[in-house]
Amino acid sequence: MRAWVLLFAVLWYLTGVGRQRYSERTKKGFIYGKPGHLGNYRINITETGKLMVKDFLEPLSGLYTCTLSYKTVRAETQEEKMVKQRYDFMIFAYREPDYSYQMAVRFTTKSCIGRYNDLLFRVLKKILDNLISDLSCHVIEPSYKCHVVKVPKNGLIPELFIAFQVNPFAPGWRGACKDSIDCEDITNHNILQARDRIEEFFRSQAYIFYHDFNKTLPAMHFVDHSFQVIRLDSCRPGFGKNEGLHSNCASCCVVCSPGTFSPDVDVTCQTCISVHIYGAKSCP
Repeated sequence: MRAWVLLFAVLWYLTGVGRQRYSERTKKGFIYGKPGHLGNYRINITETGKLMVKDFLEPLSGLYTCTLSYKTVRAETQEEKMVKQRYDFMIFAYREPDYSYQMAVRFTTKSCIGRYNDLLFRVLKKILDNLISDLSCHVIEPSYKCHVVKVPKNGLIPELFIAFQVNPFAPGWRGACKDSIDCEDITNHNILQARDRIEEFFRSQAYIFYHDFNKTLPAMHFVDHSFQVIRLDSCRPGFGKNEGLHSNCASCCVVCSPGTFSPDVDVTCQTCISVHIYGAKSCP
């Protein structure tokens, strides 16, 4: 798992020094950017003044200080003056949320009583699982209820209200990540494809029933325009959303700060006063 961050720091006077990187351990932390030494592979100051932090892991989150030193020369007297500027900023590891989709559809049926309703439900789930299995996605938490609804011009009609969730973590899903450390990009890409396939499947059902049956529909059929989909976000353990603290990235899963933790795939970090690190997954 990789958490990453891009911090944009305007360092006008560092142009031309960007390729000289250095990391030195001190009592107060690490020093980066000293010219004339080899650099740390995680840190890079670009020629345009961007500070790039690569493979930024959760424990590296926190307060950072950048000290800039340069000389100014007065044209009249050639007097040199050393100027120092200090920049304090916070860096937080973050990652995109993991997507899943809550979906709902309706089917007409002969009656709310009978084994055919359960049979349709099980067959539909199997069809959908097969439709998205190559994407390492699967259908979870399927359920249905039968209600009698009043339809204009058709009177009372029993309908099956079917709900299910499409999840990108089917057994063996890590195999789809291959050499990717940050697998969220792949899983989110796959779940988007799964959503589109399922949506197209139900769209085709509506077309078949309303165009190929000469207006004579079978007793059990998909109800046109009944397909609904809602995206659900979840964060990996140690991460959570906090719109108040991170308003510039409200949809991001940001590392839990000291004093908080997240043990599961919830979207918020819980309070725990005994936690003193970033990215805690448990409360000791």
